[in-house]
Amino acid sequence: MREIGPDAKLLLIGIPVAIWTLLPIYHLFLFAISPKQDAFSGQLFPTNPTLNNFRIVFGEKHYFLSHFWQQLTNSVVIALATGVITLVIATAAAFAISRLRVRGGRTVMNLALFTYFIPAAFLAVPMYKTMGAYGLLNSRWALIMAMVTIASPYAIWVLKQASDKLPLELDEAAIMDGASPLQLFRLVYIPLMLPSLVAIGIYAVLLAWNEYLFAFLLLSGDTQVTLPVALGNFLAADDSPWELLMATGLIYALPPAAIYYVFKRYMVGGLTAGAVKS
Repeated sequence: MREIGPDAKLLLIGIPVAIWTLLPIYHLFLFAISPKQDAFSGQLFPTNPTLNNFRIVFGEKHYFLSHFWQQLTNSVVIALATGVITLVIATAAAFAISRLRVRGGRTVMNLALFTYFIPAAFLAVPMYKTMGAYGLLNSRWALIMAMVTIASPYAIWVLKQASDKLPLELDEAAIMDGASPLQLFRLVYIPLMLPSLVAIGIYAVLLAWNEYLFAFLLLSGDTQVTLPVALGNFLAADDSPWELLMATGLIYALPPAAIYYVFKRYMVGGLTAGAVKS
């Protein structure tokens, strides 16, 4: 082992890890393109691959998928609304704490981070009771507000750390030129923070996109739930159509993969901003 170079050692570790990681994704794809009778054949590739499973999903031709497009729309709306609202709250809070130095700002940020000491699953029942008290159960807004509550503390912390790295001389120069706090926020802060804002927005969108527990508790009815909750119905049947479940799962996994591929440069740069003190 001492004679093997560092690159070779990394390959010896990386290749098995990559195979182990990609294997479930390959099985997902394998089930999605397999006829029902071949789904459990054990073959590395189906003898008669088919796209009929996707036609059934898109055409809502199975009773488990009778509201596929509505449920997908619910997921999209909730995820996008969560991302936008989280960005607005976190951006404003980070700007106030880091650049305006409002009194008590750091205390508020530390208290917000304290919420992560409590597992999100423990907050599910109190969140359910709260939404019920305000008459928001079975409403998209219930899940949106729950996701914003979970995403905002981390978003504020990341944006605050990234904001601390911006030179204060830029603020002083803008103020000398007569810029108001709002103009400073809009013309200086937002453009410089764009990579971090994109990263946090995507983080919040994907958090809501993949949520199951809160969506299961706060939403009910086939036309109100998100697609991950609806997919749970497949597991309730004695003879589940696994090929349709996997085809739907593959479809649902494509938007996050596309988002990450398009914005991966911002994701890496934005989420690591402020990680090292300059």
